[in-house]
Amino acid sequence: MKKGFIYIGITTFLFSTMEIALKTISDNFNPVQLNFSRFLVGGIILLPFALKALKSKNISLTSKDIKTFALLGLTCVVISMTFYQLAVMNTKASVVAVLFSCNPIFVMIFAYIVLKEKIHKNNIIALVLELIGIILIINPINTKLSITGITLTLLAAITFAIYGVLGKKSCAKFGGIVVTCFSFILGGLEMLILSLLSHLNIISNALRTVNLNQFADVPILSGYTTYSLPTVLYIFICVTGIGYALYFKAMEVTSANTTSLVFFFKPILSPILALILLKELIPINMILGIICILSGSLASLLPSFIAEHHKKAAAL
Repeated sequence: MKKGFIYIGITTFLFSTMEIALKTISDNFNPVQLNFSRFLVGGIILLPFALKALKSKNISLTSKDIKTFALLGLTCVVISMTFYQLAVMNTKASVVAVLFSCNPIFVMIFAYIVLKEKIHKNNIIALVLELIGIILIINPINTKLSITGITLTLLAAITFAIYGVLGKKSCAKFGGIVVTCFSFILGGLEMLILSLLSHLNIISNALRTVNLNQFADVPILSGYTTYSLPTVLYIFICVTGIGYALYFKAMEVTSANTTSLVFFFKPILSPILALILLKELIPINMILGIICILSGSLASLLPSFIAEHHKKAAAL
């Protein structure tokens, strides 16, 4: 258990620095390029862990499984993380970090619609509190934030929630690290193919005609300099690779509920780190919004923790 909390602590720190690290090099890279690169590398880093997990369960992947992972990769990497990367470019890193951490409320809604999972009283309380938190952070009456950035962040959170719901059955069969690894690799490859196609004149001209210049002629290897490389390696290897590996290792030695504490502490730590490293001020409406979001997370997590504690006590 002690080892599990060390994993959770390291993962929380790594995940909390993600938006900050991406923000510092966002001017050096095309957002699509940065997206496919980090998930492709991150997935490859997870590959030994995923293969070990498959071997331990004595499972071989079928063509149907590969198609499922390809769909999950499309949803997560190509769609959700493109919104996410564009959001980082268009608004404050701390805002993206906090709002994206609300994706569990969308998971709950889609799980109810798609998987017919029950919504309990504490889930409703969590939903209301987190929605209030989102409204407080956006501050629609007197917002100083980029509406484009906010919209992109919420689209990223919603589509990431869809990825989570679509991947639930696969996670039950293969385990989270296998699903994450192969959806990252296939999603990265899908995005790489689309990036290569964006160099065709007919496609690049069409994209520019509708003002989607960032998706036209996507560079593959440009932007890597002595200045950007340390941050790039940190994002690719530490945050995307090691971060997710430790996240699933924590789940193995603790539980899914305990590991979810990562997304409880991230909305607290990310704005503090953004204040220190990027000098992003934390206005009072954002502090109130964070408090509401944390209260919502607590309302959602607490019953599970109590049930888990009673289960362990009964076993003793």
